[in-house]
Amino acid sequence: MLRRTFAASLLALGAALPAFADAISDAMADVQKYAGQKTVWDGPTSGPAAAAGKRIVVLAADMKNGGILGVTNGINEAAAKIGWEVTVLDGAGSVQNRAAAFGQALALQPDGIIINGFDAVEQQAALKQACDAGIPMVSWHAGPVIGPDPANCLFANVSTDAMEVSAAAAKWAFADAGGKPGVVIFTDSTYAIAIAKADKIKETIESLGGTVLEYVDTPIADTSNRMPTLTTALLQKYGESWTHALAINDIYFDFMGPSLAAAGIAGDGAPKAVAAGDGSESAYQRIRSGQYQAVTVAEPLNLQGWQLIDELNRAVNGAEWSGYTSPLHVVTAENISFDGGDNNLFDPGNGYRDEYGKIWGK
Repeated sequence: MLRRTFAASLLALGAALPAFADAISDAMADVQKYAGQKTVWDGPTSGPAAAAGKRIVVLAADMKNGGILGVTNGINEAAAKIGWEVTVLDGAGSVQNRAAAFGQALALQPDGIIINGFDAVEQQAALKQACDAGIPMVSWHAGPVIGPDPANCLFANVSTDAMEVSAAAAKWAFADAGGKPGVVIFTDSTYAIAIAKADKIKETIESLGGTVLEYVDTPIADTSNRMPTLTTALLQKYGESWTHALAINDIYFDFMGPSLAAAGIAGDGAPKAVAAGDGSESAYQRIRSGQYQAVTVAEPLNLQGWQLIDELNRAVNGAEWSGYTSPLHVVTAENISFDGGDNNLFDPGNGYRDEYGKIWGK
């Protein structure tokens, strides 16, 4: 029923705008591929049994970030299943704090390290120390490469296909605007992956014939301070020509709503917020209530936490990485109720917990 409703709305939009119908229907057909339920496990079905009694450290970029928190929750859940001890160190949103946390991690002499949500290049010296010490490392969103990243001594970098995420967000905005979006893009040049995602959003919007009004580089760690005044300034600058706000993750939209409300804009009004990742709890709440976010292109954060543990188990066992790229999910008000949506996250109903348990012999 949800799929029929979604498809019907796309057809109606295309019919209402015949000049753009083909481009709009093509864009929305691409989006729809990612809007359905995820019921079939498409990940690994074999691998090494659980290595016993490992102690690992998770280096989190900033635990205030909903995506990083979601991945950490998955890591803790999976570690409990496999029988490992986890220490989480919070980098608290700054390069200096992450450097200090990395130093603390090395002092603990763990059996493995998980880099959660910051660019590997940022802490290259510490990465080399860990590498020289023979500590296996895996990561989430540590760069644009999915899988092994030997240049940074990473056994595997876990992510959805960031370019697909960005293209899906941009295509939704294009079609939702009737083929004439006026877009502001928010990114953070501290992270190579953030720039790559924002560039893909820009490229997609412009190739479809839409307009990128502005490309805003503002730190993720300082969104609470910057986004309210930035939002007000952009509204004053672009007015009704600003139809959609696209950001490289949800955290930018945690702080836009009050400024939009103060300007008299309804929760479901323009500019509509569309996030190219991560599918945070707050994003789900905004989409469900129709309050200042229309879409998130969600990653399966909890599943990715499980994958990180599995990849690290492969590393300590001397096996190859799994080769798995996790699925993305375009979340709208129409399909928010399935695949974990009732719990404010994209948690695929594909049995991944049982599948990883089978691999580990647990």
